[in-house]
Amino acid sequence: MDNRKSTRFASRLRCWCESDNITLYARIANLSEGGLFLQTSTPLNTGRKALLRLSSGEVREVMAEATVMWNRPQRQDKGPAGMGMRFEGMDSGVQDLLRRIISDEQRGSPFGRH
Repeated sequence: MDNRKSTRFASRLRCWCESDNITLYARIANLSEGGLFLQTSTPLNTGRKALLRLSSGEVREVMAEATVMWNRPQRQDKGPAGMGMRFEGMDSGVQDLLRRIISDEQRGSPFGRH
């Protein structure tokens, strides 16, 4: 069952993900107003909090807190390794910037086309 409340869009973006002593720079496979899937061979544990930093086009940078909702190790039969992350506690200004990034991605990369 899919519990997502927001539509996901394919993304070409990369973002920084910082958590405790770990910093990752990884590809965002898909993005929504509620969260993202970060493609990485070293996903964080479920429940872990992280700070994400992403930018696109005219939006210089969005910083958002997120929680790892699920992770997937490298397995060829289940898709790419990575983690599903949910954004937490965004204020309206950050939410607006995120919407602009999603809009940029929709124009440049319709879902399903890479």
